[in-house]
Amino acid sequence: MTLDPAIAADAKPAEARTPLNELGKDDPYIWMEEIEGTRALEWAKAQNAKTLPILQGDTRYAALHDAALTIVNAKDRIPGVTFLDDDNLRNFWQDADHVRGVWRRTTLESYRTAQPAWETILDVDALAKAEGKNWVFKGSDCLAPEARYCLLSLSNGGKDAVVVREYDTRTKSFVDPVQGGGFALPEGKHRFDWIDKDTLIVATDWTPGEVTTSGYPYVVKLVKRGQPLAAAKEIYRGAKDDGGYGVSPVVLRDHDGVVQAVFVLRPLDTFNAETHLVVGDKTVKLPFPLKSSIQALVQGQLVFSVEQDWAAKGLKTGDLAAFDLAALKADAEKAKASLILRPTAREAVQSVNATRDRLIVAVTENVKGAAYAYEVKNGAWTRKKLDLPANATVTLGSASDKDDRFFVSVTGYLTPTTYWLADAAAGKLDQVKAAPAKFDASTHVVEQFEATSTDGTKIPYFVVRPKGVKYDGSNPTLLYAYGGFQVSMTPSYSGVMGKLWLERGGTYVVANIRGGGEFGPSWHEAALKENRQKAYDDFFAVSQDLITRKITSPRRLGIMGGSNGGLLMGVALTQRPELYNAIVVQVPLFDMIRYSQIGAGSSWMGEYGDPQIPSERAVIAKYDPYSNLKAGKKYPEVFIETSTKDDRVHPAHARKAAARLEELGYPVLYYENVDGGHAASANLAETARRQALEFIYLTRRLMD
Repeated sequence: MTLDPAIAADAKPAEARTPLNELGKDDPYIWMEEIEGTRALEWAKAQNAKTLPILQGDTRYAALHDAALTIVNAKDRIPGVTFLDDDNLRNFWQDADHVRGVWRRTTLESYRTAQPAWETILDVDALAKAEGKNWVFKGSDCLAPEARYCLLSLSNGGKDAVVVREYDTRTKSFVDPVQGGGFALPEGKHRFDWIDKDTLIVATDWTPGEVTTSGYPYVVKLVKRGQPLAAAKEIYRGAKDDGGYGVSPVVLRDHDGVVQAVFVLRPLDTFNAETHLVVGDKTVKLPFPLKSSIQALVQGQLVFSVEQDWAAKGLKTGDLAAFDLAALKADAEKAKASLILRPTAREAVQSVNATRDRLIVAVTENVKGAAYAYEVKNGAWTRKKLDLPANATVTLGSASDKDDRFFVSVTGYLTPTTYWLADAAAGKLDQVKAAPAKFDASTHVVEQFEATSTDGTKIPYFVVRPKGVKYDGSNPTLLYAYGGFQVSMTPSYSGVMGKLWLERGGTYVVANIRGGGEFGPSWHEAALKENRQKAYDDFFAVSQDLITRKITSPRRLGIMGGSNGGLLMGVALTQRPELYNAIVVQVPLFDMIRYSQIGAGSSWMGEYGDPQIPSERAVIAKYDPYSNLKAGKKYPEVFIETSTKDDRVHPAHARKAAARLEELGYPVLYYENVDGGHAASANLAETARRQALEFIYLTRRLMD
């Protein structure tokens, strides 16, 4: 085949990839990447031994810790519930008496009362004690419609990798793999679903090392009850260099529990994925855009969202649409899509759920939540807005398969969460639970402002401040942001934040910077890869706007962020340290030159780019916090925290950041929790400890 000369002239030759082992090979702290290596753990323990006496030795620490522990262990929290069988509701609960947690159930009638009568299904504390394991409950997947048999995911210390075991909720016992043919999967980052009572569809590492370079499965098989895993039948195989979070099976059932379609999603990188339809024991690739997401099945309509234009179907980036599932299965190319919702520039779809006959969609409108109930007739969709409280975040909960009821929660920065039972068909709303206040919110107000970023884009942000504040730059202010992976930062109630910061006179700010999903896929894509600096410029613009308005000053301004937000903190430290006097760096990415070979890092190359490609590495190197740490700068004393059990964002990032700062002569506070996973909180006691450490640090830096 001969290329058109014009095309040939414009085509760029592929760049020679730098060998992976060449990236950061001279880093003196590579040994910290051995997650539980003796030397690395000894270093971490030594850092804890230096940091904890400083923070816990503050005379105010005990009061902050006790207040945090009281809040996280409070038994008057709203127990979120799941519809599973008829009007029986299930809930997972942790408190001081159930540190690891208890899985339990009650009736809807009982749940409506102030003191529901709970029946224990599984006591995780008792299980861990009986088996001598450090179990952390990671959820249940139950077979519809009865929900008697469930696949339980149990993690060692909070890791993403889990052991999966089948549990009978009627007998309240595990189904023995040998005597009862119970399903069981050894520790791994599994993806699975039920086909029927005797069949699972599973993606896992079937042989040692059979995972992608980021540590996720790429082979899908059907597992029969009583069958050894070695005998499972393969139905799909991706590739070892696939990106993202591993191949995932998706089973769609109607609301009677009957399987209508089975899909396999093959991620090529963080955001691009192929959609395959399972037909018998084989798969057929569907012509879905690589950036699209299956959302729900209702009334025979397959609801999906698109994160890129799909001209062939007349769809735009951010649209929510549907196919008639039967038509799609018959001929995917000819199937027509019906548009459900096309958000405006300042709107975005946040979540989708389905009752028996209605589609429920939660959206943000200028970062404030709303929810709509949709009905479909002859392929046309109509909607009604639910009369929920305004200026808050609306989160969809579990929906019933029997009728059109569903749970929805509403929360705001100063408004405790309320839990509603809605009827999508009748439009009725019934408030069934209201969380009590955990701090005095009467002294604060919420405002929304906009800052202007470097390229002129308007960046909204929320300010939660004392009513009588004087704009003289003296207010201790904590600024939080994330800015990545299309994650939206919407208003939410935090009793700990309120008690340990707001009630003590602090101001709290949340910035809705690009990279997030506040205004849909375009807001996210604006800060991808080569445009990453835009997210950081947005953050600095909000920081400067706070200072210009004299809401605070660099002396009183602190920042906090975790994971991708931890990377944001590292960039702020290295690029604009003069703006801040405190930086809390939570479970961060930090070494961006080696990130793709540390932990699950290669699964995020769709977000940041590939360091092996010289042109992409050049972009990353400009903001990479680790290589941009320099001597002789006026860095504030930072507080870096991570978890040994974090098998998503490897603790080496935090370790190396602290070690490099110390090497350059800067004071640094560091805390590594030996449990907890990426959330750094294997149990509520650990959560309270971490929060108290953060706020005593912020108190010392910003309030003193």
